[in-house]
Amino acid sequence: AVVSTQSTGEEVQDIHVLLSSPQSPVNIRDLKSDHMSRLVRVPGIIINASGVRAKATSLTLQCRSCRDYKSDIPIRPGLEGFAMPRKCTASTAGQQPCPLDPYYIVPDKCRCVDYQTLKLQEAPDHIPTGDMPRHIQLYVDRALVDKMVPGNRVQVVGIYSIKKMSEKGGKKDKITAGIRRPYIRVVGLEVDTSGPGRSLNKFTPEEEDHFKKLAEREDVYDLISRNIAPSIFGSEDIKKSIACLLFGGSRKRMPDGLTRRGDINLLLLGDPGTAKSQLLKFVEKCAPIGVYTSGKGSSAAGLTASVMRDPTTRCFVMEGGAMVLADGGVVCIDEFDKMREDDRVAIHEAMEQQTISIAKAGITTTLNTRCSVFAAANSVFGRWDDTKGEENIDFMPTILSRFDMIYIVKDDHNESRDTTIARHVMKIHLNREQAAVEGEMSIEMLKKYIAYARAKCGPRLSDKSAMKLGHKYVMMRTSAREHEHESNKRLSIPITVRQLESIVRISEALAKMRLTAFTTDNDVEESLRLFQVSTLESAMSGSLSGVEGLTALEDQEEVRKVERQLKQRFPIGSQVSESRIIQDFTKQRYSERSVRTVLNIMIRRGELQHRMQRKVVLRVK
Repeated sequence: AVVSTQSTGEEVQDIHVLLSSPQSPVNIRDLKSDHMSRLVRVPGIIINASGVRAKATSLTLQCRSCRDYKSDIPIRPGLEGFAMPRKCTASTAGQQPCPLDPYYIVPDKCRCVDYQTLKLQEAPDHIPTGDMPRHIQLYVDRALVDKMVPGNRVQVVGIYSIKKMSEKGGKKDKITAGIRRPYIRVVGLEVDTSGPGRSLNKFTPEEEDHFKKLAEREDVYDLISRNIAPSIFGSEDIKKSIACLLFGGSRKRMPDGLTRRGDINLLLLGDPGTAKSQLLKFVEKCAPIGVYTSGKGSSAAGLTASVMRDPTTRCFVMEGGAMVLADGGVVCIDEFDKMREDDRVAIHEAMEQQTISIAKAGITTTLNTRCSVFAAANSVFGRWDDTKGEENIDFMPTILSRFDMIYIVKDDHNESRDTTIARHVMKIHLNREQAAVEGEMSIEMLKKYIAYARAKCGPRLSDKSAMKLGHKYVMMRTSAREHEHESNKRLSIPITVRQLESIVRISEALAKMRLTAFTTDNDVEESLRLFQVSTLESAMSGSLSGVEGLTALEDQEEVRKVERQLKQRFPIGSQVSESRIIQDFTKQRYSERSVRTVLNIMIRRGELQHRMQRKVVLRVK
């Protein structure tokens, strides 16, 4: 439609028309000279975004000599630039003609628009095996500026254009005179929210009505937990905990400015082949923002933030790592036990305070990392060894206490269960088409519902459930004290104030699934049950015994005595057989577990070293 301003006399504002194209997408590596100056549709991932700059759409020039103006000279869109006229065109009757190159730009009388350049990388699933990913420059202006952030998966509709190559060192090379560099002038952008990456918090009224009807269902909690990784058999409690992690609790800001985190952290410890990594991959897919990383291939800078020099401006710039990119979502860390201790310490602040403080190369700042951490780790011995309780875990107590729920996943031999799992796996492999049909909710619908609940709902504890939780907390502490009094032995009490906050967060996540403003008694009961089957059961069964904070005080006293005697009897530089040390101390009525605990602790500290195929121990310091 053509808008006429003559009839009304009013000035019509500029309208930015965006195009969408139904044609099949073209990969970056398939763009050839045939596509030049044609409309193309290209998929990819935004990996870099420049700052916003100004570009003139019409110029006003003035002659230095005769002060004559040339106004409203249109500039072609894109990165082509404009060639200044060499001669003054004003009529100079009887006057000396103006010299060459007389014009200069009058900035105040030019009209400009915002523009930005982006770097598009081809999607990982389009890269041939063994090839490096290719890039292309994008030019966006006006309404499309600052709409994309690095990490977005996009479908770009634009004109495949060319620009003049920049001359390095200011030398004009005749060889490059006819060579141009390609770029895409964007006329339409679609963000792909189906894959991992940023998702948009825009919902249609029909979707909102559907979500409200879904939240009113009585079995909404069971429905969501059933639809988490439906192709994986069993692990019902772990799936319920993952549902709580995806929805999260409510972040609270205190009157004194301090904040309490609302995100739930979850750790899976256990045997190989128990679908830990598959659960992590599923969470990355259905979280509104999901980042997946592996422990061995992750450094402290890669997880938090790194400072590097920008190749164009030569200034130091900061690039956020996995936890900064996952702000507002979930970061999944596989092979958590394979990370170096120094790198693992880097995420302590990010997990509890939910910020990362940087002081490098003149840049001092704090970045937000308001994300949940979902980690999976194996035992030190590969498989979980029940006889060596605390030796299975190679984690510091500081990192374990930051996880709200810790599950120990064991691959127990049970004939009926093994038969059921085998039948389930065979069904998936035989009926791939039917298995591809997800549970009662599609992943897309689940992802949208999670994003909607996180954006619109922030539940709090009701007075009644807060009182009930307080009573339960006191009862758990009291029953433990009575048990100690009867058995005359100091037991570990894994439930502390930090764990009490964990139970509050789980209760709020359960209320968020129903889109209610306050928690109920049932939420508190379920959150206590989930905590009971995860961290509490792991600690009570002795699987986490030996870990500081989760060990009986009497055992800690025995460990200290063994360590003191060991240091007195074996000077620095002495080599002793490990079996002989264990025999000597067991004769003195010390438990074998305590002796092995001391040896493990001293080896971890670097005071002892294994020699001769782990048979002999050398004291180093």
